Amino acid sequence: MKDAQPAAIHLKDYKAPDFSITRTRLEFELFETYADVRATLTIQRQTSDKEAALVLDGQELELLFVSVDDAEIQATNYQLTDATLAISNVPDRFKLVCVTRIKPQENTSLEGLYKSHKMFCTQCEAEGFRKITYYLDRPDVLSEFTTRITADKSKYPVLLSNGNKIAEGNSEEGRHWVEWQDPFKKPSYLFALVAGDLVSLDDTFTTMSGREISLRIFVEEKDHNKCDHAMISLKKAMTWDEQVYGREYDLDIFMIVAVDDFNMGAMENKGLNIFNSSCVLASKETTTDDSFQSIEAIVAHEYFHNWSGNRVTCRDWFQLSLKEGFTVFRDSEFSSDMGSRTVKRVEDVNMLRTHQFAEDAGPMAHPVQPASFIEISNFYTLTVYEKGAEVVRMIHSLLGAEAFRKGSDLYFERHDGAAVTIDDFVRAMADASGRDFSQFMNWYRQAGTPRVSISASYREKENEFELTVKQSCPATPESNVKKPFHMPMALALVGERGPIELQLKGQLGKGNNECVLELTENEQTYIFSGVKERPVPSLFRNFSAPVKINYNYSLEDLQRIIAKDTDGFCRWDASQQMAVKSIFSVMDALGNEPSPTVNSQLLDAQSDILQQAIDTIDGKDTQDLQMLAYTMALPSEEYLSEIQSSIDVEKTHHARIRVKRKLAIQFYDRYLAIYERLACDEIFSTDAQSIARRSLKNTALSYLVASGKADAVELCNRQLQNATNMTDELAALTNIVHSSSKSAELIKSDCLQSFYKKWQHETLVLNRWFALQATNPNPGTLEQIQALMGHAAFDINNPNKLRALVGGFSNRNPSCFHDRSGSGYAFLSDRIIELNQKNPQIAARLLTPLTRWKKYDEQRQENMKKALGRIQAVPALSKDVYEVVSKSL
Repeated sequence: MKDAQPAAIHLKDYKAPDFSITRTRLEFELFETYADVRATLTIQRQTSDKEAALVLDGQELELLFVSVDDAEIQATNYQLTDATLAISNVPDRFKLVCVTRIKPQENTSLEGLYKSHKMFCTQCEAEGFRKITYYLDRPDVLSEFTTRITADKSKYPVLLSNGNKIAEGNSEEGRHWVEWQDPFKKPSYLFALVAGDLVSLDDTFTTMSGREISLRIFVEEKDHNKCDHAMISLKKAMTWDEQVYGREYDLDIFMIVAVDDFNMGAMENKGLNIFNSSCVLASKETTTDDSFQSIEAIVAHEYFHNWSGNRVTCRDWFQLSLKEGFTVFRDSEFSSDMGSRTVKRVEDVNMLRTHQFAEDAGPMAHPVQPASFIEISNFYTLTVYEKGAEVVRMIHSLLGAEAFRKGSDLYFERHDGAAVTIDDFVRAMADASGRDFSQFMNWYRQAGTPRVSISASYREKENEFELTVKQSCPATPESNVKKPFHMPMALALVGERGPIELQLKGQLGKGNNECVLELTENEQTYIFSGVKERPVPSLFRNFSAPVKINYNYSLEDLQRIIAKDTDGFCRWDASQQMAVKSIFSVMDALGNEPSPTVNSQLLDAQSDILQQAIDTIDGKDTQDLQMLAYTMALPSEEYLSEIQSSIDVEKTHHARIRVKRKLAIQFYDRYLAIYERLACDEIFSTDAQSIARRSLKNTALSYLVASGKADAVELCNRQLQNATNMTDELAALTNIVHSSSKSAELIKSDCLQSFYKKWQHETLVLNRWFALQATNPNPGTLEQIQALMGHAAFDINNPNKLRALVGGFSNRNPSCFHDRSGSGYAFLSDRIIELNQKNPQIAARLLTPLTRWKKYDEQRQENMKKALGRIQAVPALSKDVYEVVSKSL
């Protein structure tokens, strides 16, 4: 480890820049072994301090030339370090010219300008622009950019940057150039450049004011047939943003480029969005249903950033959720409107409770608006994105759709073209609605997941039902003592026939069957009058606040919610709670009983769900098939681990298997009936109904295979051989590979090889092939993964492959990764050490499973700390990895 530890940056120390850059002209000369960048900057002093030096950010740059107002500055008159270029005695307004040389072909960090196969591309968020040229690389410096790119015309016929194309031409020695101009001021993190041999899918969109926008999606020629879904998604997003937020696109052209090597999912660079190819390319043969839906959401997310992130941007990186939390909320609402609102809510909450809650409980826990960081890349987290979106959702719930729209309109009107703060966003909502959000800001400034404990009593003689609600929040690294949160609790009381009419005692008249209580104190009591039967409370309906709920539901209470509640999320949640109780009951009995029993209430609930599914398929009922599939499925091992105070790896794994097998055997005929009814040939579609039918069919198939019967494995193999879409093909292969039955063992190797042979030229499909092997819970998986590290199709420099194989194993295969020997931890630490200098961002993100060592038994704790210690001892540890390791230990 470095002797000088990286220093933390604090929000409280924010200081406005001493200088602004009003205009930026960039001239790129791209060659095969290097690139030269000439930056011409119009700079103006912003402070009254005439002695302040100009200090520009820069990393891994070779400085060739620098001048102020056409006078070259000699090396003796500036100060150059590994991270800055400082020039003293500059005038109040001047032109700076700086020429740097960089080596994109050697840039494995995938930040700044780098080479992805034969394509030049950029990733500048958060601090990648400083790897291109010396600059004030911070989000509160906004400038008008003009970019000229020159390159070999035969190798790089397409040259792209932000804004509108204003000129192009040919130059000497077979080279050509294109010039782009972005009329909207932007920070450097939104700069983009792409140069490559690309083709495009082209379309147009007419805005609500009648302007025609050119839409272009650029890909390698081999992927030209995989752009239609992304284009359709883009046009849907543009229409939705006009209708729901009144936001119209502003440039003449909107471009997307698919890139294979990319650390993130996608990037919202103004007018030129650069996408990880996995987030834009789709076809029925190569893409699963979940990826089709993900692509639609990601395309929308990046487009929505045009206003919530680009036109109005962040003042500093502590405000990251200003753009990301707000935009995730926007894309979630978009997806809800495009499909099933309940399904989308269940998917979002399931991910939040499984992964973000775990983040809140770990050593890297931080508020939605962090107070400090060492490396900003480590704060592109579920807390900033997903919890940030939930915080915006609560504002929406407290205000209602109409007042929220007034608030967003005011926010965009006030701050268009500016770099602002989370406080500015919330202030706009408060001013538009007249609401006080002072206490609500605790959601932004306090880390941790609040816990809400609720007790109830029913007074039959008085026909009164009393709820006492207590909120608390556990200590987190930034604070031991937490102030109470302001949170909406949507509530219903479910009687034998469904939700009953609510009347809060002391309030005149009766209300609806649902109300929203605003919790603001550590303890509050509510009394409902006119309650003529003992009800079951339906709490935090639609997950109205991101909290952990503690209410002592009986199995009978959960049965009533599943059967009678009108809130789809609460019905699903009750089914999950019932399954959790059953699995934990089996865990408690393991070792004491030869064959632990599964409680009858879970069996009855599953029986009802199966019958509803059959009736809906047969047209005798109208249930949401996707929701039935989700309700039928058991909670994941990852979620079961998250809700345990001390994780028992083996018991969790074996108890869940036993419960699933019991259900599989007991209801085999009905799972088979569902499967056979849905296994008919039909024209492939990605509409919600078709996706739901495939989801339910493959959920039924997973239960059939879980029974261990040879007939089920044969059925699965038949689906694998005859599948006409990747969803069905991959579901079948996964079930075979993950099965421990003898009949599956006999065929899984041949199935894997056949799948590889069929799809070896489709990179994104092979990533799925790697992932399903990495998540195989059976013994011997680590040895198989180690062998796959040397496979011809694996590339450790490609983030997608790393996430599939290494990330799949460490994050989604708890029984193998947490093997008591510690071999999984040693494997992961080796990979992180290998990646530490190559790609620090990815290395730091892969560390997450090791950071949660405190939740495991003593032997696993020691092995995990040993792995962390090995990483910590590495010389020249990157800031990214250092921050995570040091906070974990």
